[in-house]
Amino acid sequence: MAAISMGRDLLHKKIERPSLAKQSTESEHNPDKRDSTITGFHQDEDGHWVAELSCGHTQHLRHQPPWQSRAWVMDPVQRQEKIGQPFACGWCAQGSVSDNLGD
Repeated sequence: MAAISMGRDLLHKKIERPSLAKQSTESEHNPDKRDSTITGFHQDEDGHWVAELSCGHTQHLRHQPPWQSRAWVMDPVQRQEKIGQPFACGWCAQGSVSDNLGD
């Protein structure tokens, strides 16, 4: 019986969410609701580039044509030019985790 439910779980792919830069209630949302800026970049364990945002969140920025065309991510000079640029954080746009919980 456990093998059957495990097989069903494998068929339901979970949506990948970007990781948080820090694990605290401060990183749940951007309190002033302004767009964040890019403060830096790092690579994850798989070599994908991750933007570090001023709100404390992170966002993967993959270049995987034709689905995601971000050739600039692969160029260190172009990445450096993006630091300080506005970036609409998807986590902040969702609001606090507690805002999404029902009564």
